[in-house]
Amino acid sequence: MYRKHELELQPDVPGAKFWAVGQKKSMLTYFELEPNTIFPEHAHEAEQTTLVLEGELTFTIQGQKSTLGPGDVISIPSHLKHGAYTTNHACRAVDAWSPVRKDWLKK
Repeated sequence: MYRKHELELQPDVPGAKFWAVGQKKSMLTYFELEPNTIFPEHAHEAEQTTLVLEGELTFTIQGQKSTLGPGDVISIPSHLKHGAYTTNHACRAVDAWSPVRKDWLKK
């Protein structure tokens, strides 16, 4: 169990902060994104499922843009190149990952 006060936000890309909890095979992250935050195009081993809680988050996948709002979900397969960004609104989102992104776990 993790209490809210134990989940300290850590910096990621400029304008993004997150916390992460994980087990051996799965992980959950929570992100707070400022307006005009950019996650450059990248790929990773982990499958990623993102749920937007508040604001808007736009994903680019294979040249197509998809803007998600509160309650919208996107699922990204392993190794698929993608990017994401906010425009002039802040965003809060959660991600589920498998396998675990060990680089994001507290040491």
